Amino acid sequence: MLQKTGVTNSMNEQHESQKPALEPISPQYDPWDPIRSKRAFGEHRLTSVELTVTNLCNMRCEHCAVGESLSMTEGPKIPLSVILKRLDEVEGLETISITGGEPSYHERTVRDYIVPLLRYARERGVRSQINSNLTLDLSRYELLAPYLDVMHISFNYVNADDFHEVGFVNSARQAVRQTSAKLYERMVENTVALSRAGMFISAESMINYRTYEKLAPIHRLIEEMGCRRHEVHPMYPSAFASKLPVLSLDQTRAAINRLLDSRSRELWMLFGTLPFYACSELEADRELVKRLRSEPNVTVRNDPDGRNRLNVNVFTGDVFVTDFSDVPALGNVHADRFDEVFARWKSHPLCRTVDCFCPAAACCGPNLLVADTYYKHLDFTTRQAVV
Repeated sequence: MLQKTGVTNSMNEQHESQKPALEPISPQYDPWDPIRSKRAFGEHRLTSVELTVTNLCNMRCEHCAVGESLSMTEGPKIPLSVILKRLDEVEGLETISITGGEPSYHERTVRDYIVPLLRYARERGVRSQINSNLTLDLSRYELLAPYLDVMHISFNYVNADDFHEVGFVNSARQAVRQTSAKLYERMVENTVALSRAGMFISAESMINYRTYEKLAPIHRLIEEMGCRRHEVHPMYPSAFASKLPVLSLDQTRAAINRLLDSRSRELWMLFGTLPFYACSELEADRELVKRLRSEPNVTVRNDPDGRNRLNVNVFTGDVFVTDFSDVPALGNVHADRFDEVFARWKSHPLCRTVDCFCPAAACCGPNLLVADTYYKHLDFTTRQAVV
């Protein structure tokens, strides 16, 4: 049973009063999808910047994409004015994402770095997202509410035992199960409270060896917590997850079909980084793609990494094309404009390997991780959708 938690009544009023009229994020409007700029300009353009604002985290999830960079201490951040200057230079900026680590690990980071970033985005009409585990004090997340568009959380559990096994498997010191259970309860309570107060919470579940047979009960819990969206992404080998078992395409396809059979039709489901395409030679793949297109409140997002997004480390200033692959930094905020770094990526040999677009299927093809995991020797640019 989910417990109820009170939130100050003024939070929702403040949340609404400080938001100018912007198009609601919905299945019809997902500003993070790179297909928007591809359709508008005939090419991928830089419209999204992701900022890594901390390397600290109170968890060590086995699927963490940046797990190897997490630390116990961290140095000073680049002055916010430098970051804002670089963001100002991106004429087509539509979204920013703030990630870590756990961005709210220190309240000082929330007050002095994250809130000003969110204010900047709000004033510019740029949409914002924070990736958080929501296990810390509720007051930290209330500070973000007036300016934040999407609170993104990972949710791969049906109970506190799952949370313990997934979230602390890579801890240097074994977490006490009683302690992790309290964090799980706080995460659920915070999610319920913030959802009721009007925050758009998007809960992401990985399809992996732990979850692929229990996505349905995970989905029900996400709905019960009041989340506005359930994101579903297959897990690919990266960082901590590099040695974990990789599901077969058959297992992943079956897991998605089971979830679609049992899901709530009222809750928006967003699938991303799927390894199934309308140009597949397999009828089962094409049938799944067709089903995803026809289901109400279901969308498939093309992956921003390598398409319309850069990732910035606010400690070193290094700028990456993605935080999920081994592509080294392509520039630094102290020397390079973001658009220059993005142009450098577009001429990179690796970029050409995933530079695929099919207007008929509204598909930008696989990203680097998907291609490396399942389609190493396949040139998607030579294939044609069967629609």
